[in-house]
Amino acid sequence: MARAPKTAAGPSDVVREHRRRYDARITQMDHVRKTWMSHWRELSKFILPRRYRWLVTANEWNRGTQINSNIINATGTLAARNASAGIMSGTTSPSRPWFRIIVEDPDVMRDSEVQVWCDEVTKRVMSVMAASNYYGCKAMQYFDLIVFGTAVNIIYPDRDNIIRCFVPSAGEYFLSNGPNGDVDTMARCITMTVSQVVREFGFENCSQQVRTLYTTGGGSREHEIVVRHMIEPNPDHDPALREPSMGYGPGSLGVPRMFRYRECYWEEAASEAGFLRVGGFLERPFSAVRWDVSGNDAYGRSPGMDALGDIMQLQQMEKRKAQGIDKIVNPPMVADATMKNEPASLLPGHVTYVPALTGSVGFKPAYTVNMPIGELRQEIAGVEARIRDTFFNDLFLMISQLDTVRTATEIDARREEKLIMLGPALDRMQREGLATDIARVFSIMGRDGLLPPIPDAMRNMPVKVDYISLLADLQRASATTSIERVWGFAGNIGAAVPGVLDNLDADATIDEYATLLRAPPRILTDKRQRAAMRKQRAEQQQTEQAMQVGQAAVGGAKVLSETDVGGGQNALQMMLTGAGV
Repeated sequence: MARAPKTAAGPSDVVREHRRRYDARITQMDHVRKTWMSHWRELSKFILPRRYRWLVTANEWNRGTQINSNIINATGTLAARNASAGIMSGTTSPSRPWFRIIVEDPDVMRDSEVQVWCDEVTKRVMSVMAASNYYGCKAMQYFDLIVFGTAVNIIYPDRDNIIRCFVPSAGEYFLSNGPNGDVDTMARCITMTVSQVVREFGFENCSQQVRTLYTTGGGSREHEIVVRHMIEPNPDHDPALREPSMGYGPGSLGVPRMFRYRECYWEEAASEAGFLRVGGFLERPFSAVRWDVSGNDAYGRSPGMDALGDIMQLQQMEKRKAQGIDKIVNPPMVADATMKNEPASLLPGHVTYVPALTGSVGFKPAYTVNMPIGELRQEIAGVEARIRDTFFNDLFLMISQLDTVRTATEIDARREEKLIMLGPALDRMQREGLATDIARVFSIMGRDGLLPPIPDAMRNMPVKVDYISLLADLQRASATTSIERVWGFAGNIGAAVPGVLDNLDADATIDEYATLLRAPPRILTDKRQRAAMRKQRAEQQQTEQAMQVGQAAVGGAKVLSETDVGGGQNALQMMLTGAGV
């Protein structure tokens, strides 16, 4: 990590200018984010109260108070939880492989040393993820994604577990897009105690206020301050540079030009102080996943936003049902005015003596509530079903929700049909989230010397990630249906017109089918080996055909030699004599 330049009197003019620029940018990013925060606030109230922060305020001591009073029926929260758990187990399950490192060139990938290297690297990367807090943070990120439509995961190197992940809450971070429409800048406001700030950034880099509080000790060290944090592309980046000492950009904060991204921390309230820390990264250290994106929006839309209307309606219906039942069980009563201040009881077995009311008996309900509870429950069940469908619970809990026993083929067909709706979001999760996470972990391990030596066969060759999770396999397997239908259709026509099968390439079909199903490359023979096998088979067939022709000729000669034509000759002798032999 680099350290921001300072002078004896405090931060340099360069640092002050960068501080002003960063504060101004966060202010502008906050203006953009405010249009989303009102929606996030409603989502938080009715689905996920603990993962949203309206304001990042230091020394706020009511964070543990009860904040889910708006949730009467928890169907929305449970449906979102089922969806996030289904995505977690279907895309990044800790219990089964969900990706593999491969080489882009399929011919090189068939090399045994390359296969062993890729397999070993995949296992090591997954082991590092499992030993860290990656999967716990990933589950939290999916929950945020399902509800708020946007979720961020930051990955830092860690001395104990190689990597350490952080998932900021909605309302805590700000995002901005790069020229290609992907998020490339993240800022956030976080609260940290004085003790945490000093231990994280160093006593000498803190403001005078923080140093004074830390020196005072005792409870002063638990005083909280707001720290701002920004990660953005390094404008001085030069991809040709490979060493930190190769130069800095003019007017930079001391971040080497070799870094693609730079990072800054500073205290929000200490306007005249410098940066707490300035550093750089060779790759993007965070992933910002969005469920669905419109135009150039930095934030995404979610199933939670689609279900919010039904969830709010459900709370109102539950409230009205409870009020109706309460009035049926404990109705409001009317009594004669002479009973005022007289003892009255509604307990079983008690007696209340009343004078006669005009036209009726004295103590009775004010009105009769005739609420159709059965119909109301059906209406509520319908709203709950819509909420579960919006959160794709029918996909992740398909088997448990079936009323009758179905065949495996039917279940697969139903699942593939529903994956069509989940496909775009799954592709975006892989591109914006998983690819960035794996590249980050892979690079950290490479710099720490935790990867095996690269085989000579794949020197200077790019590697890529192949996703083999349950959902990815189901999505790719659905593409094999078109291949099967084409071959089935051609086979039906080929029964009447055999030449029609010449339109299909069997070898290309097998290769494509194996690719879609992610069959191990080693089960497919090499092209040269396949050509040699076919040549040998053709030669063997020609030899067998020649032998069959020879055997037929010998058999014919034998028959002719045994055929008597008279005159002491057989048919074979007569044919030879006639031929002048």
